[in-house]
Amino acid sequence: MLSRRGWWRWLGMVLVLSSMLALLGCGRGDAEGLVVLDWSGYEQEVFWADFKAKHPDVPVEWTFFADDSEAYAKLQSGFKADLVHPNVSWLEIMVENDMLQPIDTSKLSNWGGIMEPLAKMGQVDGVQYLVPWEWGYDSILVRTDKVAEVPDSWADLWDPQYAGHVSILDSAEAAVVAASLALGYDPYALTDAQLASVKQKLIELKPNLLGYWSDYTEINQQIASGEVWVGANCWPDAYVAVAAAGVPVEYITPQEGRIAWVYGYAIPKGSANADLAHDYIDALISVESMAEMANQYGYGAANAEVAELTDPQLVELFNLDQPEVLSQSVFFQSLSEAQRAAWTQLWDEVKASQ
Repeated sequence: MLSRRGWWRWLGMVLVLSSMLALLGCGRGDAEGLVVLDWSGYEQEVFWADFKAKHPDVPVEWTFFADDSEAYAKLQSGFKADLVHPNVSWLEIMVENDMLQPIDTSKLSNWGGIMEPLAKMGQVDGVQYLVPWEWGYDSILVRTDKVAEVPDSWADLWDPQYAGHVSILDSAEAAVVAASLALGYDPYALTDAQLASVKQKLIELKPNLLGYWSDYTEINQQIASGEVWVGANCWPDAYVAVAAAGVPVEYITPQEGRIAWVYGYAIPKGSANADLAHDYIDALISVESMAEMANQYGYGAANAEVAELTDPQLVELFNLDQPEVLSQSVFFQSLSEAQRAAWTQLWDEVKASQ
């Protein structure tokens, strides 16, 4: 039996040890769980089933964001996450601000299936910071039974025949790119005068707008109900969802090109669970996981083999077996902090204008 002095010495050692563990992060349970900063919809267990099988006792929790700028702001403010799911156009600025740690691809058993051109998009200065998962488009979704003419250009968003029935994504980047294409400009080489013209062009769109959409379920419902005839900057999943409900819609290829994107998973610098994060990514990039994603959303997968397991109608409509089609599209590109600030201010002023 311990003496009173021995008992107090033992208790003191326990308290010191507890404090040391807390300082190391164990008090928060970092080593026991995984925090994923993601888009709503990707939390489905079918996407990370292999991780669940390998780590049945590891809890996974999600925090959702509405757009890339929100995810960036969360990480910048100190939000602790083990994984984040950004557009590659945000990768460079995240790395420059020391938000991400490199990916060790040797820990990914499914890495060999990732297409090399997409893998390179996840690199900064030759270092792999992001593992691509899905690719796809922003384009125009049209209720073909509501319009006299189906638009075939980004410039058609301004056509008076659609007055009051257009909705555009509430995103400075998406809006500036779409308006630039309508004006015949290179969105990523805008002069000050051209940027001013883009702002004016977006203000001139307002009579045609029913509103700005920010959530994919919102635009899906508005198109299905017939409130919106022309949805701008819609993703392929909008077509999949609305067409499945029997609504007559067409996902067009504007003559200026669809806007294209690649998304993937990265590990924030502050993650205490890098090994678990690698296992989670490895589960996501399995052929089975990506095939589920492609069939649910109509997105392309970073593994070319997935096209063979995808609905042939979706493959044909979105060219999912031809990732080279992305080279014919207008890609979202990295912006400097000054550019992002200017575009965000422009968009705020457009929305506030009368």
